Amino acid sequence: METHASAAEETARRRGELAANLAAVQARIAAACTAAGRPREDVTLVVVTKTHPAGDVRLLAELGVRDVGENRDQEAAPKAAATADLDLTWHYVGRLQTNKAKSVAGYADVVHSLDRVRLAAALSSAAEREQRTITALLQVSLDGDPSRGGVLPADVAELADAVADSPHLTLGGVMAVAPLGVEPAGPFATLREIASRLREAHPAATMVSAGMSNDLEAAIEAGATHVRIGTAVLGVRPSLR
Repeated sequence: METHASAAEETARRRGELAANLAAVQARIAAACTAAGRPREDVTLVVVTKTHPAGDVRLLAELGVRDVGENRDQEAAPKAAATADLDLTWHYVGRLQTNKAKSVAGYADVVHSLDRVRLAAALSSAAEREQRTITALLQVSLDGDPSRGGVLPADVAELADAVADSPHLTLGGVMAVAPLGVEPAGPFATLREIASRLREAHPAATMVSAGMSNDLEAAIEAGATHVRIGTAVLGVRPSLR
């Protein structure tokens, strides 16, 4: 009995912690929207549960979270399976290799990190086998660092056309990660310009995924429609073994 009571108490403690963190992040998003002159409903919070257990996903769902993100397939696939009974939208936000496209297509509703034509073809084929259509965002490199992924701004139009022509992908918009060691406002302004040009050719591609725990305000100021928040909601990540 003591073990059960202890587990219940720990669940209640964790739920309270997540609720408080979530409320604080929602307040930051609301304040940033007000400062930018944007409606609060313009911005979707994607909670990135990297390295945290499926139990946290369940608690977040109880607290009203519907958009959940992961960045490693080997963690995301079993976590999505374990919470398949929940009404969630799964966002794959990490770098994606073509050999993981088949697995990711089985659970991801939105892939934020499409950055090459070959990957678009692999993901579309995998989605066809799953009889699904996946929303794809083009990850744009704002610093030219190949180790961080992303298509160069000059190549966005070509990749966008390839995604738009893929039968089981929907071109959703763009995603970017702020470069390391610089103020994010400048790079996010660049992303806004890229997103605007993309919409000229593909008017339905309205999503802009940008901003994390440390820079969500700058991202919202620059027009982000989706912010990807991990640590500010879930706390410091436990290390993977």
